[in-house]
Amino acid sequence: MSSVFEPTTLGPVRLRNKIIKAATFEGRTPDALVTDDLIAYHRAPAAGGVAMTTVAYCAVTPGGRTDRHQIWMRPDAVPGLQRLTDAVHAEGAAVSAQIGHAGPVANAASNRAPALSPTRLLSPLSMRMTHRPDAGELRDIVRAHADAAGFAESAGFDAVEIHCGHNYLASSFLSPLLNHRRDEYGGSLINRARLAREITRAVRDRVGDRMAVTVKLGMEDGVSSGLQLDESLQVARWIQDDGAADALELTAGSSLLNPMYLFRGDAPRKSFAKAFPPPMGWAMRLAGPFLREYPYREAFLLDLARQFRHELTMPLILLGGITTTDTMQLAMDEGFEFVAMARALLRQPDLINRLQAESTTRSLCTHCNECMPTIYSRTHCILAADTAAAR
Repeated sequence: MSSVFEPTTLGPVRLRNKIIKAATFEGRTPDALVTDDLIAYHRAPAAGGVAMTTVAYCAVTPGGRTDRHQIWMRPDAVPGLQRLTDAVHAEGAAVSAQIGHAGPVANAASNRAPALSPTRLLSPLSMRMTHRPDAGELRDIVRAHADAAGFAESAGFDAVEIHCGHNYLASSFLSPLLNHRRDEYGGSLINRARLAREITRAVRDRVGDRMAVTVKLGMEDGVSSGLQLDESLQVARWIQDDGAADALELTAGSSLLNPMYLFRGDAPRKSFAKAFPPPMGWAMRLAGPFLREYPYREAFLLDLARQFRHELTMPLILLGGITTTDTMQLAMDEGFEFVAMARALLRQPDLINRLQAESTTRSLCTHCNECMPTIYSRTHCILAADTAAAR
């Protein structure tokens, strides 16, 4: 029986176990460059036992950020990223860079650059119309992903994760709700999947077999008329057949339309409202349809993900409600090669070491999701902060 704590490989990368710190906005790069605070954020779970931590979010262009404070991949960012990868490696863990373009999830007002989407729409984030890139602009974006992967390699990263979920740009092209194009990037599923596949192949061509390449793929958007399971399964088959990715990390939900479909548990509307200035803050207080509430349970994406496991032979990463050794072992028994976790590690960065020492250890994460609104300032678990302050 495979154990989640056994050493393994992801593409060319040797990992000490099968547990990945999932990408989560850090909110610790006020000047769009690495800070000591960001390094400490990733050093903690590395020292705490994860096999690999994922730096998010590393945009491929300035306009591809969700806001102007996030890192975008460029020569100026490399020295700081090298310090970060050195720090993680010193703790015995590998490190991945999540690269992508936020597309319609980008805040054009903050970035001072138009947000992109397959079809023009009014962005609820900036209250501005998005820009519909033509085929030439999309080729530039594909090239920018390859360049970003090259910067990641020069900074010492072991892997890159390509963001094809949550209605970011590549994911928005997959969505029949958001993509009404009539060119080679719209209409049929094979056309809507073209951008994601071109990006993945371009990244692989750039890094060769020197780095692992993973794809974060949405299984369904969680909205009517959005990407559904049957189409996502076909996209996954194509990515597998293309042979450019070493693993898929399976996710769900839409940052643009239904974010809580991924973040199960409480919907912290009041805290979100405080994180935004008016009128967006006012809207958040009334955002029942947007911030829907889904009950938390362990392995809450497993029912969807096991359908991908049945269809595919490539390595898969199970995400969503992974907090106990029993859940991790269930993932291994179901045939998943890796598990990924985020909120529980925000609460306890050393949780993996604790689980390995004592299998009955329980995560202290309450799934209150009050960490979510902190991504706009400095991502942290408010319960962990309260505990530290009380000592």
